Amino acid sequence: MNERKHRLSTDTLGLLLGVKVLAANISDREGSTLLFLELRVKQPQMRLHVFADGGYRGKWEDWVKTNIGHTVEIVQRPDANTHGYWLPQDQELTEAQIKTFRGHREFVVIKKRWIVERSFAWCSFDRRLNREYDLLAETTEAFILLSFIRRMIRQLAAFAAQIAVAA
Repeated sequence: MNERKHRLSTDTLGLLLGVKVLAANISDREGSTLLFLELRVKQPQMRLHVFADGGYRGKWEDWVKTNIGHTVEIVQRPDANTHGYWLPQDQELTEAQIKTFRGHREFVVIKKRWIVERSFAWCSFDRRLNREYDLLAETTEAFILLSFIRRMIRQLAAFAAQIAVAA
């Protein structure tokens, strides 16, 4: 079965704005470009403030700002691009320098990253989305949409119940 990647666009409440399921050989930048173009056609008046990780810095970031009209904020670990240090011959690495290497890093809360992870976790609660059962990407997109619709209806029902109790 072909490998696929899911690209979701959600707001800060976790409400789904768009979904695109593409082959795994399509890069994240290309896939998100396709998703934003589709969102622009469906909702041309929508302007977003996009949070993206460091892999989207550069040309993609500029493309979204100029062609789509969204603002982009890159969020990443403060030590994300540390690959090594140049040291004098007799000097050893400090404890703080060692902790910047992969495998030695401590947990760091990254601004807004939890929103993305939460949205993907919600999809994992649906058994149908836990594995790639579908032959067509459109079928997987439809089940992701159904999953988020169900989640939104549950949130609305809980809110309505709170209002009914308060009244």
